[in-house]
Amino acid sequence: MFDLSGRVAIVTGGSRGIGLSIAHGFAAQGAKVVVASRKADACDLAVAEIAEAEGEALAVPVHMGDLDSVNQLVDATLEHYGQIDILVNNAANPLGVPMEDITPEIWDKSFTVNLRGPFFLFQRCLPSLLESDHASVINVISVGAYIPAGNTSMYSAAKAGLLSYTRTMAGEYSARGIRVNAIAPGTVDTTMTRNTGPEAMGRMADLSHIGRIGHPDELVGTALLLASDAGSYITGQCIIVDGGFVPAR
Repeated sequence: MFDLSGRVAIVTGGSRGIGLSIAHGFAAQGAKVVVASRKADACDLAVAEIAEAEGEALAVPVHMGDLDSVNQLVDATLEHYGQIDILVNNAANPLGVPMEDITPEIWDKSFTVNLRGPFFLFQRCLPSLLESDHASVINVISVGAYIPAGNTSMYSAAKAGLLSYTRTMAGEYSARGIRVNAIAPGTVDTTMTRNTGPEAMGRMADLSHIGRIGHPDELVGTALLLASDAGSYITGQCIIVDGGFVPAR
């Protein structure tokens, strides 16, 4: 039921952290994975790792804040593989700025990557997804969409917007064969989280029921469920994978 053989998956932010783990997980289940992130060398390294594990992947650098780059990602995928069956909108910009210091320029930088880019990537993939017999979209949001966010208010607000779009996308396109869901990670050991510093990471870990920080690989099972036929009756949902962070609050 989790087999992804014959399917093509785009994973943005796929060169590290949660995106890299999902890319490896999908490739292990037979998908051809397009690893997309800003740095070409990081994409190439991720593809090499997947190939070493006997998976198949393609590296395509993308800047989610640049719609021309987004279009080039889709064009490159279709030119190489001829189809798109799965889209994982995972790339994000974690700008942390106190609310009183947010400027229109900072606002645009955050929302352009975290909300505008994922929406228009979905729109650009839509014709191919409608042709697929196994179309699935997974929007990676954040538990910040559910709780007060402090200095990450822009990031969390954009993720809340992406959650809203997830539900609307599902309502519009599930009857046409595209399932759309979201995953909301809690505190996970990624570069984004490590940049907050060890003290902040410790506080976040203590706030969850499980009492530790998650590993990116712990998101893979949920992603596989939502991408594969195992989740064929799931759409319009958000699965919170947070070690009990939200319930503990």
